[in-house]
Amino acid sequence: MANFCSLIFTLAHTDGQARAGIIETKHGNIETPVFMPVGTQGTVKAVEHRELREIGTQIILCNSYHLYLRPGIESIRRAGGLHEFIGWKGPILTDSGGYQVHSLSGMRHLSEEGVEFRSHLDGSLHLFTPESVIDIQRSLGSDIMMVLDECTPYPCEEGYAVESSWMTVRWAERSKERFLESAKENGRDQSLFAIVQGSTYESLRSEVAQALVEMGFDGYAIGGLSVGEPSDVMYRMTEVCTAILPSQRPRYLMGVGTPENILEGIDRGVDMFDCVLPTRNGRNGTLFTRRGKVNMRNESHARDYGPVEEECGCYTCRNFSRAYIRHLFKAEEILGLQLASIHNLFFYHWLCRKARKAIVAGNFSQWKDEQLATLTADAFIVGEKSVQTTWRNA
Repeated sequence: MANFCSLIFTLAHTDGQARAGIIETKHGNIETPVFMPVGTQGTVKAVEHRELREIGTQIILCNSYHLYLRPGIESIRRAGGLHEFIGWKGPILTDSGGYQVHSLSGMRHLSEEGVEFRSHLDGSLHLFTPESVIDIQRSLGSDIMMVLDECTPYPCEEGYAVESSWMTVRWAERSKERFLESAKENGRDQSLFAIVQGSTYESLRSEVAQALVEMGFDGYAIGGLSVGEPSDVMYRMTEVCTAILPSQRPRYLMGVGTPENILEGIDRGVDMFDCVLPTRNGRNGTLFTRRGKVNMRNESHARDYGPVEEECGCYTCRNFSRAYIRHLFKAEEILGLQLASIHNLFFYHWLCRKARKAIVAGNFSQWKDEQLATLTADAFIVGEKSVQTTWRNA
């Protein structure tokens, strides 16, 4: 299947299960491990493309479901594709809308054909099939396309997980067939990733992963995690999948997550991550640092004229104080959301770059343990209550 795309993955270094590689696409190379900021509707909330480039963003994620509904695929196609429409020159990965299928459980109907759903915008009725989702992503022109899948909820009864996961496998087969057919007309500069489902059932995950590997895809995603299950279960399901997925293909853990989740994912052989957490937390006033999270709304920052983090090289920390950023949030100024999001994304990129250097140096395990000891030093506190939530939804 690699003959039908321009994606080339080179595994440059390993340290245990941790990997450092390079993904080559038409719109540029991507050094892994990599974090992909979520630009659901063609924009990363509160951050300009110029700023994304300045902080080292290599690839962004956009969502086919949202772009299909607004502004519409025809508008984007007429603009010359998604890269031209949004003005982003680097690689783009488009999600198929499978997670939205999960989140719209009260507004959709699943069948072997696909998923029929009502728009969350106006209630209009639509049908996504494995084939139509490939056609949509062909029109978008993304570098990496995802097959249509169903993201099973947590908890999930085993019977439903079995039925749903094998339907996702059949959808993947149909997606690949349409992908190969359309390559003759659309060229060879897009790639297709399959998605391993299976909820929290080890044997099911293994069987589904093996079936998808036998079909042959350009890369493989691990889906259906970070939906409420305990972290140790997430890590175990990740291990089950990476033990089977081919080493010569990129591995993508979808919708994950916290800095700790990312380090643990890298340790288990994952190459790619996405999550709305850095920008969503940033807009809510919570910033990530090497020593844990900081709530910028707290009164303790009102007379703190130092940066959010002394060691940080981001634009926010180089130019503004904690006191000023707190003032922006208290005054409800948009600049506060922007500066916080820039810092958090910079931190996530820094974390992945440092992880890569540690893998190349052969000391990833020690470095990871050192990071985890400080990253978990603080809780995500809003007022007096600790908050836990699922970060996948944009």
